Amino acid sequence: MKVKVCGITDVETAKKTCEYGTDALGFVFAKSKRQVTPEQAAEIIAQLPKHVLKIGVFVNETPERVQAIVKQCGLDYAQLHGEEDEAYCKDIQVPAIKAFGVASPEAIQQATKYEVDYVLFDSPKEEYHGGNGKTFDWNVLQDMPEELRSKLILAGGLSTDNVKEAAALVRPYMIDASSSLETDGKKDVKKIKEFIEKVKESQHA
Repeated sequence: MKVKVCGITDVETAKKTCEYGTDALGFVFAKSKRQVTPEQAAEIIAQLPKHVLKIGVFVNETPERVQAIVKQCGLDYAQLHGEEDEAYCKDIQVPAIKAFGVASPEAIQQATKYEVDYVLFDSPKEEYHGGNGKTFDWNVLQDMPEELRSKLILAGGLSTDNVKEAAALVRPYMIDASSSLETDGKKDVKKIKEFIEKVKESQHA
């Protein structure tokens, strides 16, 4: 099972996270306490291994700006966390991940309409569109089509305490965490290391 650490803001944390075996790193370009500029992200990404996926998080941004930032930073995917519709995702012309806040099984039906590389299921949005550190009821994902499950990224309040349970129940392609990997609002490399180890262990459980 793959793991993504989101909300990266500095090169040292990014490098350590790669050393610990993450499969993907997330850079937030939308309004957030973890927001980075394209220049900051590009500087960090330039120093990272090629095999680790670099994912940019956007909320209701114009396709042109998303395309420009993807190119400038060398991003592998644009993660769309706003109200972007199916037409937007077709027109964006970059590899895309569409995020959905899950309040009921209807989120599954909605996600199947989108032609994107991956879908991300998160807890429903609050002040920010993601990174709120809250879980949702994973049981609503039980009847998901396997085609969708095979490209599912699971997010929302995942930590070393609950990630094994979530992985066993949902069986996603990738697990995503951000706020649970912080201490006093900053990424904590010890927590990151423990979390990555837990996710990797869960695929053998």
